[in-house]
Amino acid sequence: MQKLSSLTSPLVLANGVEIPGLGYGTYQTPPEDTYKVVSEALSIGYRHIDTAALYGNESGVGKAVKDSGLKREEVFITSKLWNTERGYDKAIASFNKTLENLETDYLDLFLIHWPANEKQFGDEANKINLDTWRAFEDLYKEGKIRAIGVSNFMPNHLEYLLENAEIKPMVNQIEVHPGWPQTEAIRYCQRHDILVEAWAPLGEAAALSNEVLQRIAKKYDHTTAQVCLRWGIQQGILPLPKSVHKNRIEENTHIFDFELTDDEMDVIGSLRNLGGQCKVLDQVDF
Repeated sequence: MQKLSSLTSPLVLANGVEIPGLGYGTYQTPPEDTYKVVSEALSIGYRHIDTAALYGNESGVGKAVKDSGLKREEVFITSKLWNTERGYDKAIASFNKTLENLETDYLDLFLIHWPANEKQFGDEANKINLDTWRAFEDLYKEGKIRAIGVSNFMPNHLEYLLENAEIKPMVNQIEVHPGWPQTEAIRYCQRHDILVEAWAPLGEAAALSNEVLQRIAKKYDHTTAQVCLRWGIQQGILPLPKSVHKNRIEENTHIFDFELTDDEMDVIGSLRNLGGQCKVLDQVDF
């Protein structure tokens, strides 16, 4: 199992592309704040920035990368296709808009943001996901995307795609944090050589104030947030922590100087009901 060993140490995707270290997430970061916080994250040492069309802040990410003084190839940029743009033609058009927003001529990673599900689309759900994926495959073959993947797909969504796609997803970005461990989905992805990225890896306030996590954090002289992130990377997951506070953006990188025991990993993994979105993905209707 691959594990991150430093902020910029790479994990290798199924196609050989290297994805660097801890990612910096921008979900719910207001567009007017994005340039500043992404610039700060890059100055701290992050080289992996995650955004999405839905977030409305792709332009801020692109400008921050462009003004950072770093070469474009030094920064790994991920974006995602929103649900209203599913289907082959709409996916191609949306991707081109994302490139325009980011002021780049290629993406490092492009994800289907949410799976079409049976609640919304009945028996057509799998076909819609596959039709969208065909666009991703063609963009990948054309060299416009270095790696392609999905987000919020559970094994039942991935199964059809894996059976029918020409190119299998290289990444699945899902909600993972103490209290919402997603053990089965993680195991499924890792068996199929799909890297799991964790959005909301810190959970919410209930996780950060949990007594079990606080006790473990005290033992290692670290914060509960750092324990949450360490728990993720020891499972071979790539976390995408998000903060708009520079001290916390930097604090989240200090997770490579301690290691949780197997018992501590299991204790944390057994926690439940610590907040987060925790959506049942086949019940999502947006």
